[in-house]
Amino acid sequence: MPGLPDLPLSGPFLAPLRQPRLLIAAALAGLVGLSWLYLAGLARDMAAMDPDMAMPLMGARDLVLLLAMWCVMMVGMMLPSAAPMILTFASINQRRRQRGQPYVPTALFTAGYLAAWAAFSIAATLAQWGLERLALLAPMAMKTTSPVLAGGLLVAAGLYQLTPLKQVCLTHCRSPFDFLLNRWLDGAGGAWRMGWSHGLYCLGCCWILMALLFVVGAMDLLWVAGFAALVLVEKLLSAGLWIARVSGVALMAWGVWVLSVGQTTP
Repeated sequence: MPGLPDLPLSGPFLAPLRQPRLLIAAALAGLVGLSWLYLAGLARDMAAMDPDMAMPLMGARDLVLLLAMWCVMMVGMMLPSAAPMILTFASINQRRRQRGQPYVPTALFTAGYLAAWAAFSIAATLAQWGLERLALLAPMAMKTTSPVLAGGLLVAAGLYQLTPLKQVCLTHCRSPFDFLLNRWLDGAGGAWRMGWSHGLYCLGCCWILMALLFVVGAMDLLWVAGFAALVLVEKLLSAGLWIARVSGVALMAWGVWVLSVGQTTP
């Protein structure tokens, strides 16, 4: 445009913009931030409602809104722990582009990953709908009213943390370079399928931890953040495998306590 000075394309001002990893990291941070802002607003609105107000059974519109909530929640909870894999994909992809090999947007890999968690969100939405119809879930808190169900879920989650399947899935999630090196597929479809495959491993690692939101309350954002942090440290810290085992024992102990005293929370 006339009157505007030329930007220093070779200077330090635009240097970060030439680095795809920084742009992608910023985009991921933005998505996570927007997700948490949405959840905070939703939690605030629900907290302002009368907890004793009679709630009608969910219709089609309510199910769509509930599905949107679960999808947004999974973005906010799971993208931070998936960021190392996504950024590793971006780095490998950029090197291939520099060598003249086929290049696809990292967004396709990310979309494949999120598709796996969208599938979980559909299952969670249907589970919540079913639990509400059976009067086993408080609609406003999105929290089970049954100590037996709560205790059973906690014990099951604790046991799952100790299973070989959990360990295999967690190992794949903790090794981005090895995962991509052994599973690389060219093209847009290949990028999406790699993201989907990684999402399935991530789902196998963490699905039952997400199910525990029915125990603590899906609208209790402190618990939501706590489970997101547990997933993050399992994947990123060197002691992640042991953290998973220790948390499994703790979850089983909590579940036994709930079953013995008949209360869903300490």
